[in-house]
Amino acid sequence: MNSALKWMPLIAALALAGCAREGYYDNRSVDYAKAEEGAPLELPDTRNTRRYRDVMPVPDVPGAFASQGDGFNAPPPRALNAGSSVSAGEVARREAGDQHWLVVGASPGVVWSEVSDFATARGLDVRSRDDRRGVLETDQGRISVAPGLHQGESEVRCEQGGVPVEGCLNALERRFEQRSNLASATASGLAAQGKMEQQEQPPRLEQSDGGWQLMLPYDIERAWAELSAQLQADFSLEGRRQLVEQDANSHSFLVDYIPFSERSRGVWASLASMNFGEESRQVRLELSQQGTNQTLVRARATGDEALLADDERELLERIGGLLR
Repeated sequence: MNSALKWMPLIAALALAGCAREGYYDNRSVDYAKAEEGAPLELPDTRNTRRYRDVMPVPDVPGAFASQGDGFNAPPPRALNAGSSVSAGEVARREAGDQHWLVVGASPGVVWSEVSDFATARGLDVRSRDDRRGVLETDQGRISVAPGLHQGESEVRCEQGGVPVEGCLNALERRFEQRSNLASATASGLAAQGKMEQQEQPPRLEQSDGGWQLMLPYDIERAWAELSAQLQADFSLEGRRQLVEQDANSHSFLVDYIPFSERSRGVWASLASMNFGEESRQVRLELSQQGTNQTLVRARATGDEALLADDERELLERIGGLLR
């Protein structure tokens, strides 16, 4: 036997002993319970406030938490790209009826600066500009920039008499595609330039007549166009959640979805019914205009059996998450 090998058990024991405390392995899973809260960090008043912001901001949750009792299960995680319209620095088209616009993955301040440079480079005859509202009036039409439905995004429109100007949209789309610094400009704080109106409140889940409904702080055309793009990306798992059809005229969607009650059905319930599979339901999502910049979303099962309140709530929570 190799003499070096016979010492290996002793060396291993000594190494492991160094990782132990009082003869046992150190279990640090409860150390947080003994942690003490320190004084908050105070920055000098002379600091540049534009350089400091939350590193990991916690988004607001729409609606209030409603306990579902002891049988509560956490909802399944959404895809990493869900709840995000476009990636930082990218640009995408949106359409709703006769209306067309761009969604840009950069903050309104950065996009507004690009739009202003675009007008100058193109030699557009600017009649008026409103930096706060993000509106540029030219002889060729109106160019407007507004906060997008998602944090850190913007919507850009080119219109003349309320009709989209495709040539202007195409030119702006090419410009944004060529500007590789849009995302970095947003992250570095340059978005503070040209302070514009703030983002609306997030989607809000509400109880109504024993059921649930989702209130969106956007007009129905914006809500339908963005929800269409998000459902096509997230509801794409056949047999679990899938977008079946959509109708721009009625502002509705038809989806196949395995409801919460099916996913959380226990073993005994499965044995009693001798059904061990998860059955999907067809659900129609109906959007309706509710005053200015307010859209209501309801979920209705297409069959004779209505959705349970918990199923309705969980599905609308997922829908609201796609638009935050």
